[in-house]
Amino acid sequence: MWRLSRLNRQVDWVLLLSALALAAIGLVTMDSFVAPSYFFGRQLVWLGLALAVCLGLSFVDFRFLRRSGVVAAVYGILLVILAGLLLFGQAVRGAKGWFSFDFFSFQPADFAKLALILILAKYFSRRHIEIAHFQHILVSGLYALLPFALIILQPDFGSAVIIFTIWLGMIMISGVSKRHLLFVAGIALLAFGLLWFGLFTGNQKSRIISFIHPLADIQGAGYNAFQSTIAVGSGQLTGKGIGLGTQSRLRFLPEYQTDFIFAAFAEEWGFIGVIIFFSLFGIVIWRIIHIAMLGDTNFETLFGAGLAIFLMSHFAINVGMNIGLLPVTGLTLPFTSYGGSHLLTEFIGLGILMGMRRYSRAFHRDDIHNEFLGGV
Repeated sequence: MWRLSRLNRQVDWVLLLSALALAAIGLVTMDSFVAPSYFFGRQLVWLGLALAVCLGLSFVDFRFLRRSGVVAAVYGILLVILAGLLLFGQAVRGAKGWFSFDFFSFQPADFAKLALILILAKYFSRRHIEIAHFQHILVSGLYALLPFALIILQPDFGSAVIIFTIWLGMIMISGVSKRHLLFVAGIALLAFGLLWFGLFTGNQKSRIISFIHPLADIQGAGYNAFQSTIAVGSGQLTGKGIGLGTQSRLRFLPEYQTDFIFAAFAEEWGFIGVIIFFSLFGIVIWRIIHIAMLGDTNFETLFGAGLAIFLMSHFAINVGMNIGLLPVTGLTLPFTSYGGSHLLTEFIGLGILMGMRRYSRAFHRDDIHNEFLGGV
């Protein structure tokens, strides 16, 4: 009974069950229903492992992460691993982003995103008073630039975009001067303009245009995005039914279990199913932000905010590329796409956040109430 009570105290069940519901949607979408599914079985194992890790982390007192040395060590180890990928990683579709072993593979870029959130949360929490100074854009930008550069060299443009988005989102909520941000953005646009008109060749320009607007070439670079938009639109209001999606089941839609799982889900569940899916993800973000706002210090609050930015970035870019609004970048849909690395990273993030609940301001008030009023 005591253990059950403690579990209920530590775990945010609304958050966890919503995340599990998203994972269940992914499992149902990738199951063939007519024969044993390779993706379904392996993803179920990864989900079980991720859930166990998440529950275990929810009992950990993470105040030790406030020490600069701990966070710096985690960040440094991930940089070394990312650098090792360039030498020893396995190339998948031309990108060296994976370490492969006999029974499993993992993608360090996912864990690097979490490490970046930790070190930025630590950096900004210590400098919240003088955060408006321009130097903090440069220093925090350097923290993001190192993993960004190592990831772009793989090359993994999608994960590099997430690294940039995490950095941009966290400096915006940390209080950095917006005037300084506009200055940096202006320099970036100016540099791109000079490259476009003075350095890029015609072939390079056409490749960039094709990347930004893939539907302009549906027989080539835009084929996947075109098939995805067909799948989403064909779901109409109520969908074709679970396991009856022709675009995914007949393999017109490539990578339907990973990059385009949202399109496969929308085809089978329709607009109503998409609303349910969006609602579940909205609950996840709401609970993350709620826990973050009750953080004991700025570090916990910034970590929760960074985790929300990380998940929302993945969600927005994946859905955007599934409906033809954004370039196809190979990013996963949080909690839903096939893959153990991203699933484990996401549940680790939730576990750390729920572990921070044990010393949040809300629980401090509960402890005081119980001590002086006898728990009445």
